[in-house]
Amino acid sequence: MKILGIETSCDETAIAVVENGHHVLSNVVSSQVDLHAKYGGIVPEVASRQHLLSIIPIFREALSTAGIAHDRLDALSVTTGPGLAGSLLVGVNFAKGAALGLGLPLLEINHLEGHIYANWLDDQQDQTRNFVFPILCLIASGGHTDLILMKEHGDYTLLGKTLDDAAGEAFDKVARLLGLAFPGGPEIQRIAATSNESELLPRAWLGDSLDFSFSGLKTATLNKIKQQTIGNQETTGQENVLPGERMARIAAGFQESIIDVLVSKSLKAAQLHRARGILLGGGVAANSLLRSEMNRRSPLPIFVPAPALCTDNGAMIAAAAYYQGRHKIISGTTSLAQDIIPHLRLGVPGKV
Repeated sequence: MKILGIETSCDETAIAVVENGHHVLSNVVSSQVDLHAKYGGIVPEVASRQHLLSIIPIFREALSTAGIAHDRLDALSVTTGPGLAGSLLVGVNFAKGAALGLGLPLLEINHLEGHIYANWLDDQQDQTRNFVFPILCLIASGGHTDLILMKEHGDYTLLGKTLDDAAGEAFDKVARLLGLAFPGGPEIQRIAATSNESELLPRAWLGDSLDFSFSGLKTATLNKIKQQTIGNQETTGQENVLPGERMARIAAGFQESIIDVLVSKSLKAAQLHRARGILLGGGVAANSLLRSEMNRRSPLPIFVPAPALCTDNGAMIAAAAYYQGRHKIISGTTSLAQDIIPHLRLGVPGKV
């Protein structure tokens, strides 16, 4: 079964063709990072307009790269949420028009579920993955930090979530405080790797809760930056300048704090709910420290997508659609009932 997946939830226009839920025939992504970098973050209206310009060329490129004509597709799939409303509208309306025009069924996909199914794609270093349910899923991205218990395909329970900033959002904001480029996660990882020491920064454990909170860490990091900057001004007379080695120590301490909490809470949730493995997804899952610490500290098998599949892409949407579509009759028709749900959740009753 060949499914085309469309993903426009944020600032990537991404379309892919995936066969049987795992074999990637094409995976085309048009990133808007350079467009938004000068603003230090995503500008929703700018993102929506760029999706409008990109989606038809990306659709054609995805089919061309896959080496198939549209009449060989079995279904289309599209992200309906969560995400930026304007960006989602572009993808969903294009998908509805394409499905009607091609006479194909259209499957609605939760963006977070897509991040989970990135692990089923065969563009992985490990081709012999054996998923045994239940699996504990950590989805960490710019907009979400969720712990989800996956009992079977399509069966999710939300165990914990961020109460304020998502992990990726915290990376972006602290990178901005340090004067680093957007997106912040890769930049902080790069700078942190240059230091053999790290500043000790707090962890928000929240008692026995499996929820997350990173706003306090962000404030503590800001205070540390101010202290270091003032100290440097008194020593050198330079205002608002943070020397490279001090910046690296702060970046390393910030990264260690976030990773420690993500790993510790994931391991705790997995133990409490007798998970048989831990699965990572979302842009933060590309962080090398998170990947290494999770593997080092976990007694359970760890599953992580290839770094290119951690960020938003159409292949993960098509993979999720395959496992959803296995339980449905592919009728060759579609409807106009699909709509966006910007605040869609996963693992909450009625919000799968």
